[in-house]
Amino acid sequence: MIKVCLADSLPVVHFGVKSYFKDHSDISIVANVGSFLMIRDILLTKEIDVLILDLELEGLASIFEIKSILKNFPKTKIIIFSGLSEQIYAPNAIKAGVSGYVHKKEKLETLGQSIVKVHQGKIIMNETVKKNLALIAKQSKSERLYRKLSNREVEVLRYLSGGKKNHEIAEILGLNEKTISTYKLRLLTKLNVTNLVDLVEKAKKLEIV
Repeated sequence: MIKVCLADSLPVVHFGVKSYFKDHSDISIVANVGSFLMIRDILLTKEIDVLILDLELEGLASIFEIKSILKNFPKTKIIIFSGLSEQIYAPNAIKAGVSGYVHKKEKLETLGQSIVKVHQGKIIMNETVKKNLALIAKQSKSERLYRKLSNREVEVLRYLSGGKKNHEIAEILGLNEKTISTYKLRLLTKLNVTNLVDLVEKAKKLEIV
């Protein structure tokens, strides 16, 4: 039996996933957490084969924190189960070391199949992600700009687009405010804009926020 922990901030997601897998022959939801801070305690006290993680989970400020989980608990595989843009976040998530990315619009059957494959040691992305990645190479230079962004730059851009100030982002990510200013300048350069308003508009166009 594959032991799974679901980490999501929404009770309705917990209810739906737990109900679907209640009588599953291969998968057992053995833990449910509603914040990132609870994950470590669960992994220390229970044997978890696969962690299902929402990128918008309460307390999860950076994808670098996911790297830390993978480093400290190498036997636990991670699948991102999120409603965030696949073509933006799936490549970064896979690069960070997660084993799969499933968009929340997919059927729970797809999530189940992904859990089994990941437990077998496979790296998986659903068909939508694969198609998006295939299309990226055919897109215009403007549409491909986001590929130049690092994981950290995507995170900073997302917070800037959400109205956060430099000092607020620095506090959330545990960085120096000057470092955030540096990331902001890099973003302006990479996305070929000259001000924050245009930067946010470009982020929206590329579905980063």
